[in-house]
Amino acid sequence: MAIARDRYSSSAIILHWLIAALLIANIGIAWYFNDLHGAAKAAPMALHRSIGITVLLLSLVRLGLRLVSPPPAPAGLRPWERRLSGIVHVLFYVVMIGLPLTGWAMVSVGPKLVQTPMTLFNLIPWPAITPLTQVAAARVHQTHELFEAAHGLLGKLAYALIVLHVGAALKHQVIDRDAVVARMAPWLARRPAA
Repeated sequence: MAIARDRYSSSAIILHWLIAALLIANIGIAWYFNDLHGAAKAAPMALHRSIGITVLLLSLVRLGLRLVSPPPAPAGLRPWERRLSGIVHVLFYVVMIGLPLTGWAMVSVGPKLVQTPMTLFNLIPWPAITPLTQVAAARVHQTHELFEAAHGLLGKLAYALIVLHVGAALKHQVIDRDAVVARMAPWLARRPAA
């Protein structure tokens, strides 16, 4: 059982940092292409979409691992910290799955994506969400704006969660000096004095 737990822990750590890096990169790419116009926007937007779908797929794997083999609760947390941690983790899954889904929905609305198919990293064809490609022409703009608004709100939630998560990690590492952060950043584990 300990070997399985260690493998899960290693997988969870790798997925945590990979998804975190991809989310941060995608936020930066979105900030960058929001200042661009016309054809200059195409390449960074394609990269943004590819990274978003990658985050979606990795997040589904991570959620599956978590459901199959839930991690033990960190020791030493106060009840309010444990509840807040649980809420933040659930909201992170909402963001990690909801942001890519709303982005994918946004680009799927109307026939445009069918005419110019999406590819992941210019290599793997990625389908549109078929029912959204068939939205009536009169409702395409309104439907697109609905998904764009949801995508924007989830983006703002991501900013808040990242700040809260990093702040909590700093609190545990610098103020509390406990082992909470070392669960996902083993290189920060405190070594026993010799």
